[in-house]
Amino acid sequence: MHGGIPARDAGAARAGKSGRGPVLYWMHREHRARDNWALLHAHAEAARLGVPLAVVWCLADGFLGAAIRQYGFLLRGMAETSRHLAAVGIPLVVLRGNPPEEAVRYARSVGASLVVTDFDVLRVKRAWLASAARGLAGFCPLHEVDGRNVVPCRAASSRREYAARTLRPKIRRLLPEFLTPIPALPPAPSVPVPPWPLPVPEVDWAALRDGLSVDRSVAEVGPLPGIPPVEPGEDAARAALDDFVRTRLHRYHLRNDPNAGGVSGLSPYLHFGMLSAQRAALAVQAHSGAPDDCRDSFLEELIVRRELADNFCLHAQDYDATTCFPDWALATLDKHRHDPRPALYDEGQLAAARTADPLWNAAQTEMALTGRMHGYLRMYWAKQILVWSPTPEDALRAAVALNDRYFLDGRDSNGYTGIAWSIGGLHDRPWGERPVQGAIRSMTYNGARSKFDVGAYVRRMQVLRGDAGEQGAPV
Repeated sequence: MHGGIPARDAGAARAGKSGRGPVLYWMHREHRARDNWALLHAHAEAARLGVPLAVVWCLADGFLGAAIRQYGFLLRGMAETSRHLAAVGIPLVVLRGNPPEEAVRYARSVGASLVVTDFDVLRVKRAWLASAARGLAGFCPLHEVDGRNVVPCRAASSRREYAARTLRPKIRRLLPEFLTPIPALPPAPSVPVPPWPLPVPEVDWAALRDGLSVDRSVAEVGPLPGIPPVEPGEDAARAALDDFVRTRLHRYHLRNDPNAGGVSGLSPYLHFGMLSAQRAALAVQAHSGAPDDCRDSFLEELIVRRELADNFCLHAQDYDATTCFPDWALATLDKHRHDPRPALYDEGQLAAARTADPLWNAAQTEMALTGRMHGYLRMYWAKQILVWSPTPEDALRAAVALNDRYFLDGRDSNGYTGIAWSIGGLHDRPWGERPVQGAIRSMTYNGARSKFDVGAYVRRMQVLRGDAGEQGAPV
């Protein structure tokens, strides 16, 4: 519970005796000061107890293979968030090392009465939470708050859902309770919390970035011709949301055409927690200048489909292994395991966009250079990797590795679920049988040509790459 604000799945609290020290919010998924339910809960608890409040954030090198592209985006956003926190009198304490160990060490050193933290479904984050719970056992409670989902994941369903059609009615029943206005920070009326009494070292964010031991071969995304920049931070996230609602939401029915400019472009901000999905939903819901079908389609993607991904990864911690695929998909892939492949490409060839399919090469180029890829093409991209890999296991490994290395929004439940849908039929049904793919839904080059101008998209990416030559013919 959030004191005077609505409940947001703080029920996963770990027991512990509550003292009279400060309240800490250990931020690790929702990287924003505004529209942050975990921070609001921490503030409400600090006000109730009459104790100071601080945010702690721990920087760890090499998180799930992230490169300087993702770290640079995150650190520049965090520099802005620290300023927003300071403006409301909340310090940001930056730690280095193993996040749960450092968060627990700091909590114990200041005699914390409560630690509040973000909800996250990824295996590594579930392990972080378990480690922190052990470290704080008998010392102070640990509250986990779901600030990612509009309807908190555990409130929506207590089990793994079969498909969007089974989760959708559960979410819709709960939307009136949870899709509500978000209080400002600090909430009004609010009891002020005492000022933070301890010194907080100033952070040199540029030096922090320069000192990271991470992969620097995948560069941060700079200015590119014809590609709108993706600036990090919660201010840029709100500006991107406002721009989408004002200029492109009315074209959302064209979202499957990579040339139509109908997509939101919000996924990096949602992934890094720089934008609240609830804020995006409220903005779209309130906009009367777009057709109902565009608003409804966007809210379906933002709420039902994203929350289905969190539901899946929470209840299937093997979300990046073929063992998570449904039984029918495992059977059909195994039946076609030894089918001849039209071509075989290793991860290096795939990363370099050197295949016989110009559309796939263009999509990989978009990923490598911009850190993004159009949503329709992300499905096509993964499905072709299955066709070109010796085994489904190889395909999944390659898709996950490329996803996590190049995408700004990699290492995310949404991405892992999308790959499992594309390669392993997750949340889908059997389709007509084909070589290699079996009954997994197929997407083809000719099918893409029937939906949009493939040549125009390929040419745009060739210009972006500085490669005007033909990249091959489709297989």
